[in-house]
Amino acid sequence: MSEPEEDFAAMFEASRKAKHVERGQTIEGTIVAIGAEVAFVNIGGKGEALIEIAELKNDEGVLEVAVGDRIQAVVMSTEGGLTLSRRLARGAATNKQLEDAFHSRLPVEGKIERDVKGGYEVRIGGQRAFCPFSQIDTVRTSDPSQHVGRVYEFRIIEYKEGGRNLVVSRRALLEEAQRASAAEVRQSIVAGAVLTGRVVSVRDFGAFVDLGGGVQGLLHVSEMGWSRVSDASQIVQPGEEITVKVLRVDEDKQKISLGLKQLTADPWSRVEATYQIGHVRPGRVTRITEFGAFVELEAGIEGLAHASTFAPTGRRDGWSASVTPGMTGTFEILSIDVDKKRIGVALVPEGSARAGGSQPAQTEIVAGARLTGKVERHEKFGVFVFLAPGRTGLIPLSETGVAREADVSKTFPVGADVEVVVLDVEDPPGHRIRLSAKAVLDAHEAEEVREYTERADAPPAEGFGSLADKLRGALGPREK
Repeated sequence: MSEPEEDFAAMFEASRKAKHVERGQTIEGTIVAIGAEVAFVNIGGKGEALIEIAELKNDEGVLEVAVGDRIQAVVMSTEGGLTLSRRLARGAATNKQLEDAFHSRLPVEGKIERDVKGGYEVRIGGQRAFCPFSQIDTVRTSDPSQHVGRVYEFRIIEYKEGGRNLVVSRRALLEEAQRASAAEVRQSIVAGAVLTGRVVSVRDFGAFVDLGGGVQGLLHVSEMGWSRVSDASQIVQPGEEITVKVLRVDEDKQKISLGLKQLTADPWSRVEATYQIGHVRPGRVTRITEFGAFVELEAGIEGLAHASTFAPTGRRDGWSASVTPGMTGTFEILSIDVDKKRIGVALVPEGSARAGGSQPAQTEIVAGARLTGKVERHEKFGVFVFLAPGRTGLIPLSETGVAREADVSKTFPVGADVEVVVLDVEDPPGHRIRLSAKAVLDAHEAEEVREYTERADAPPAEGFGSLADKLRGALGPREK
């Protein structure tokens, strides 16, 4: 036997003793010898493998490689040595190789040429194959054309009519890879970790995100943004890659909670520096509830205009007629609780000086002040009067100026304007404000008496007590 023949014999024997590799595995190696029908490929510590010369020629039959070149190929067989196929990896497989790949469940390379009814037409070597839409990926995409022109690895799941009828699946290979890496991926999913994932599906309550290896977490709609998100699809789309933060991991229930808004600063962190009680700011009404209107002051900052901050109208829930979802307006800051993330606001009437953005001081509610308010409600012990947003005073029955047997509700109907004098204000400021309507009547009487006595043609005084009684009777409510 000649020396070259002895070298080939030794290489062939070495290929039979190659270390174990899995069928279907893609490996790289260096061509160490080229014979008439086969070439030997050194694949490192795994030994040497055989590949047919035909696999190394181009379409014109010209050999494309030389000794020393590195190639990539797929392991076709491990029985009696390693046999490689380069054409499967390059998408130029023969019918026999495709049939072997089908029976052996080996991956083949193919190019998606176009989308057709129900799926894609895939070119694998000289053969056409069909890949259903459901088998192109682990998630359904909204735009099928995004896969056209791409080269992927597929598994042949149907082989009929001698290879003329092929059905392939990319999803099967992706799911296998996911299962293999799932355990490793789970080790990196811990609370506080920032990871990149792919949106699998979008629902009303949020989106499921694949973090790798088929491991999915839920990005709830409430965690998508600091502003209220009503439609998750406006934030993320299926197939989109996003970066999320792991909020919680429940190993027992295999649930992973994710957040998107946590990757940006919480707008409440600067509320103390930018908001002050008494200031006015523009806002947008986001929703109406039975107890008030929620107002977005900026992205992530909502205030509540409580029903009690609206002037009484005399109708049940009449306040809600002055606000509608989506409307914009000017709102006064009434209270701030940073710890509870609450801001109380009140709608500033359109056309007022404050609505224009000026910041004049509120009408001062102090003892002796004479104010005009609106009747808010009646109680057995008196009448409540709306003076300003968040400022309500009480007219005790004894200060209404109405006789005990009279109907107070007729003299002071809900929603009507009433002029009052502030009797006293207890701490904290604005709380327990006592008012008097009788004091206004008394002031009117005193003014009438003064004007009368100052008239040049006034008759001799017949007794101020008698005149005052007459005036009080004229100004007071008349009984029917």
